[in-house]
This record gives sequence, structure tokens and C-alpha cells, in this order.
Amino acid sequence: MQPQEPDTLAALPLPALLRSAGGAFSGAIRRALDGAGLEDVPPNGPYVLGAIARTGAPLGEVIRRLGVSKQAGGQLVDTLVSRGYLERDVDPEDRRRLVVGLTARGRSAAAVIRAAVAAVEADLIEAVGEERVGSARVVLAALTRAGAGDG
Repeated sequence: MQPQEPDTLAALPLPALLRSAGGAFSGAIRRALDGAGLEDVPPNGPYVLGAIARTGAPLGEVIRRLGVSKQAGGQLVDTLVSRGYLERDVDPEDRRRLVVGLTARGRSAAAVIRAAVAAVEADLIEAVGEERVGSARVVLAALTRAGAGDG
């Protein structure tokens, strides 16, 4: 039996690991979007499309959680609207407000994003087991809650 090499990735500081782990998801999402002919989804677009599709959260909350300025968020939304992923409508309950929703193209992109995330998660479960992935979710949720007071 050969001695097992230390896992050099596991020795990295948590911020570096989180960045690399996020890259695994963003890379898979980008490849899936490109493969589906949706290569014009801008950076951060998958987060916005996925969050709206998954939670139906108000756009302002989605942009706040994304952690970009209102101006950058507005530019991202403008790009997603001009490329046919989102549509703006007047709020029927308050005609002074606009509501944003997914178009058919936006729903298609959200489905591609969801499938790419599911594939990465399935690979992760296969690699380390469902219990460890569940534990990682608990740890990351606690880290998110701990950091919520900073923003």
C-alpha cells in the first residue's frame, strides 16, 4: 500500500478554496450556456437568471445579494433585457414601479444553469458522499449568516 499524498487543495485557506469551488460551478455553467447557444449571457447573468427562476425574489434583492453597485446591477439588467433574457413591465399594483421577469429565452437559460449546477453537485456527491455535501451546506450556510452582518 502506497502512502497517500497530502491533499494540497485542502490545505489552502478557506477564501482560496471558496473561490476555486465557485469556479467549478461558474465554469460548468459557462460551458453549458455556450453549448446551448446562449453564449451572450454576461458575467453575473447566470446568478440573476438563476435566482429569479429559483426564488422569484425581487430584482433589488437579487442585485443586493450579488454584491454589486446599483449602477452595475442596472447595467447588468439592461444587458439581460436587451439580449432577450429578461423583460420589464409596469407593476399592475403600482404603476410607478417596474417589475422584471424571465422571458422564454431567460427560462431556457435558467434551465441550462440549473442542469449544470445539478451535474456539478452530482459529481461532488459521487466524489465525497451525500453526507459530506450536506455538512458542507451547513458550514457554508453558517459562514453566510456570519458574514451577513458585514454587508
